[in-house]
Amino acid sequence: MAEVTIERIEEVLKNVIDSESGKDIISGGMVSGLQTRDGHVAFAIEVDPARGAQMEPLRKEAEKAVFDMDGVLTATVVLTAEKKSNGGGDQPPPPQGTPTQPGAPVGGHSHGPAAGPELLPNVKSIVAVASGKGGVGKSTTAVNIALGLAANGKKVGLLDADIYGPSMPRMMGISGQPTSSDGKTLDAMENYGVKVMSMGFLVEEDTPMIWRGPMVQSALEQMMRDVSWGELDVMVVDMPPGTGDVQLTMAQRVPLTGAVIVSTPQDIALLDARKGLNMFRKVDVPVFGVIENMSYFLCPHCNERSDIFSHGGAREEAGKLGIDFLGEVPLHMDIRTTSDSGHPIVVSDPESDHAKAYCDIAEKVWEHVETRLGSSAAAGPKIVMQ
Repeated sequence: MAEVTIERIEEVLKNVIDSESGKDIISGGMVSGLQTRDGHVAFAIEVDPARGAQMEPLRKEAEKAVFDMDGVLTATVVLTAEKKSNGGGDQPPPPQGTPTQPGAPVGGHSHGPAAGPELLPNVKSIVAVASGKGGVGKSTTAVNIALGLAANGKKVGLLDADIYGPSMPRMMGISGQPTSSDGKTLDAMENYGVKVMSMGFLVEEDTPMIWRGPMVQSALEQMMRDVSWGELDVMVVDMPPGTGDVQLTMAQRVPLTGAVIVSTPQDIALLDARKGLNMFRKVDVPVFGVIENMSYFLCPHCNERSDIFSHGGAREEAGKLGIDFLGEVPLHMDIRTTSDSGHPIVVSDPESDHAKAYCDIAEKVWEHVETRLGSSAAAGPKIVMQ
């Protein structure tokens, strides 16, 4: 198998011509972020915002040209509108709430999902696990909720939407790169009965993703559109921390069934959690409830309990906001070590109190999902305010 180098890729892309300028996309300076690893190629095509809606055929042509190269296993190409076609500097960012979508007008006003191929058509429900800030154990919680749902017999997918800091490959104990059975879409990776996709499968673990917002949004869409997920009862989405582009993309491009907010008990974390909750409410996504992570610490030596980050703050906040308190999970070394080793507590020690806490939370989440699916069955997959 021939080595896939940057130089070889660029030579191939010189045959992809932009019809308006008459230049190939390499000479025209349209290709950015080009990287290759073990036969997996990814890059962005920068286009004039005014032409955003017409550039999807060019993206597909470039993607096919690279995919057909000897030695290429996968090709991921995204569109981004970061500079004008005359090279006159960067465009200003689009207005808040109007993320750039491949195949849709760039910078225009958005009202709900953008036009384009339906994403995740065979997924019955989608649950976002979010937090207002990092460091509260959101990814660990997402993994164990997904595994708790699978343990209850559900067909589960786990999407790592944190493009900049993907953690699912390590936490789910999956190594290697995804392959394609049909030569068109990537097969989702799988472990413990859960299907998984993450940017971490396509780049080295210590490789920084130096991508701007629209590139991240496009990459996220491709992990939904161009991955063979199969039939799923529920997809759990591990969201990045905060209230930025990815959250808006998920809310506007797929019918989120609901969201779960993860917080630690202290006041500063609850303040950020409140921001995350309000963000989902503004985009008409119901919030199922709040989880209090690192709720307390039980010393493994003396069995003394310490409320390191205070205790009960999330339960109290849920009451104030009129949403469910889904449960509390302690700060415990076993949860951390099992997650770091790729053997999450729900599968490595299912009879432990910690695993049971996650499974109880997963059961409550599923009850909310069933309620939502029942209430929206007649109206179809339209996002409504709960």
